[in-house]
Amino acid sequence: MNQNKNSNWKGKTRGGTFGYLFFIFLIKIFGIRAAYAFLTLVIIYFIPFAPKATRSVWSFARKRLGYGKCKSCWFLIRNYYLLGQTLIDKVAVGMGKTKAYQFDFGDNYDQFLQILNQPTGVILMGAHVGNWEIGAPFFDQYGKKMNVVMYDAEYQKIKQVLEQNKKEQNYKIIPVNQDSLAHVFEIKNALDKQEYICFQGDRFVEGSQTLESTFLNEKAAFPSGPYLLASKLRVPVVFFFAVREKGMKYKFRFVPAKDSDVKGKNSSAQYLLEQYTSVLEGLVKQYPEQWFNYYDFWKLPNNKSL
Repeated sequence: MNQNKNSNWKGKTRGGTFGYLFFIFLIKIFGIRAAYAFLTLVIIYFIPFAPKATRSVWSFARKRLGYGKCKSCWFLIRNYYLLGQTLIDKVAVGMGKTKAYQFDFGDNYDQFLQILNQPTGVILMGAHVGNWEIGAPFFDQYGKKMNVVMYDAEYQKIKQVLEQNKKEQNYKIIPVNQDSLAHVFEIKNALDKQEYICFQGDRFVEGSQTLESTFLNEKAAFPSGPYLLASKLRVPVVFFFAVREKGMKYKFRFVPAKDSDVKGKNSSAQYLLEQYTSVLEGLVKQYPEQWFNYYDFWKLPNNKSL
């Protein structure tokens, strides 16, 4: 099977620094809801001028969710609009406008904090569903120990925006560059210092190693690194998501992973991945319009699985 390079995620999210700065300007001058209103024009632009993303959302609605054409059209609009809202919300919270939002940390929050209080590093596994980063300012002293692993192309874009607006992160960023293993040592050092490593467990860049698991009734590839690292270092793992609900409210979900009884690093990693995909699938079925992976997610790579 010849792999279509255009079907893979390249480690960089669409959109430039100007877009972030423009919405920061709208929020400062006219408020958050004015920024929401402007999203209508952005959606009109994105549907025809982001054909790859549009095709992926359309395919997801038709093939995975079984929607008809009319419902898929509305789903496409809704998905783009919610993506814009989550980005605006992340910027607004970073600007200190936290009182505009409500946050529900769920029933497992105390258990989650107990895990963070253990004398060990912790791996937090999120996904490109909803907007999990928006909760970082509310972890107080825990946030100071958080390290978000992010591909360098995305990190440089966010870094420019933060520098131009002089905003501080509540968490540290570990940039990943495929030409260097520096991030591996940074991750190991952070875990040794009993800090927390935050991964997005549902995307890999072309050429990296993967593990496969059934997701929404078909095999899909996931990055092997987070799962292999957790199984090798034997640190606690928590699946961590935040989804947007009506009324500018975010609902968080924390699911501690179960320890593996199987032997072997790869087997333990696979067991962890299957737990992750099970939780993620349930969340995506409940909030399908907040699935923000804009490429052929189910196209398997060539000869890169373990």
